[in-house]
Amino acid sequence: MPEYWDLYDRQLMPLGKKYERDDSKRMPKGEFHIVVDILSQNKEGRLLITKRYEGKPYGGMWEISGGSVLSGEKPIDGAVRELCEETGLKATPDELRYMGQIIREASGCVHNFYLYEGDFDESDITLQEGETVDFKLVTPQEIEKMSQNGEFLDFLYNRIRAVYGDIFFYHK
Repeated sequence: MPEYWDLYDRQLMPLGKKYERDDSKRMPKGEFHIVVDILSQNKEGRLLITKRYEGKPYGGMWEISGGSVLSGEKPIDGAVRELCEETGLKATPDELRYMGQIIREASGCVHNFYLYEGDFDESDITLQEGETVDFKLVTPQEIEKMSQNGEFLDFLYNRIRAVYGDIFFYHK
């Protein structure tokens, strides 16, 4: 079944248009869809990262949970869905804290960032076949080192620093 995204202008006003996700098509320039990124932190202060399936763009790279918001879906609901699909963690909308937004002109993406602070450990994680192939619970410093070594998605690491920096990268 095809996946559809609602399209918005740069000010996030709905355009009343849908885009069918298909790698062979390019979204029209100046039109955007919403992507959600969820940084998950457990009670021990460890951050959940996942490794992308090799067959996907940026395959084999480490990242945080996330994905595109589906047509008709609110960003917070997309964040809850993506977190559960990719990791098995079942958060409620009230458990996700909105942390900000970044627009990526080149990809036509508006990234909404959320923080999930939950009571989970390794035994609670279930990976989604075809999406994620591994996971780790790490410190912010480990993410920083992985980024420097080319193992963590660079553009995502920079946005994590911009959105969450004061909370995690200069913490304690």
